[in-house]
Amino acid sequence: MKYTLLLSFILLTFPLNAQNLNDLMAAESNDGPQSVEALFKATRVINGHSVKQLKKGELDFRISHRFGRVNSGPYEFFGLDQSNIHLSLEYGLLDKLMVGIGRGTFEKTIDAFARYNIANQQTGVGAFPITISYLSTIETIGLKWSDPTRTNYFSSRLSFTHQLLLARKFSKLSVQLMPTLVHRNLTPTVMDPNDLFAMGFAGRYKLTNRLAVTGEYYYVVRPIPQRTTTKFYNPLSLGFDIETGGHVFQIVITNSQGMREGSFIGKTNGSWLNGDIHIGFNISRVFTLDSKTKR
Repeated sequence: MKYTLLLSFILLTFPLNAQNLNDLMAAESNDGPQSVEALFKATRVINGHSVKQLKKGELDFRISHRFGRVNSGPYEFFGLDQSNIHLSLEYGLLDKLMVGIGRGTFEKTIDAFARYNIANQQTGVGAFPITISYLSTIETIGLKWSDPTRTNYFSSRLSFTHQLLLARKFSKLSVQLMPTLVHRNLTPTVMDPNDLFAMGFAGRYKLTNRLAVTGEYYYVVRPIPQRTTTKFYNPLSLGFDIETGGHVFQIVITNSQGMREGSFIGKTNGSWLNGDIHIGFNISRVFTLDSKTKR
């Protein structure tokens, strides 16, 4: 009997001891679960989206730049003589809904997206464990037709991406999973699949209040051996975030030249092992257009 009473006491008291300080404070204040903020500091981890959501009335102006390949040698100044840039504007229509449009020099792409925040990670009693967002994009290639004499359709220029973002913050570490579907209306050859499935993995580790390291990797499901005419690789990118007030500056190292899902997921033809590495940066500047918005 005494062992039974002792075991019952341990089981009853364990949940209380396992609660963290945030849970206890939430229970005492009767405010219920509280949302976890700042899983990521920018709306992009590096190339791909993060669960960072713009508030209603916030406008994010982004500049993304990638130099050429480091292994191009001294004649190309190790890639610095070459450049690829993408400009975009992103806006918070609602606290849970943001949209964006951009233009990139890679394949002269014009892209647009909408992203909806489904749920937020919370702390406290009855808290929801993760942040969930849904992303839908459309991209159009602006290059001239390789064969203008044939019948060409505008729809052949289009590609679409659907992605679910699942993220959780553990103290200084944030992790994110991104199951992804990319559909291309037209592929270079009949051997290239129109639909590509990928699983993305991303993370951010906070070093200080203003510094963090980031990384992202997408495993693209392809036939083995590949049936395509060009050898493609899974995109791997590493970054270093510097936050300065309204700016977030990201230093980037990646094997992908493209900076949007339809390009870096399906068209990364550079290998880290071969030195096909691009150095670059992202700059994000957020403006608050709605005076009622609190940041």
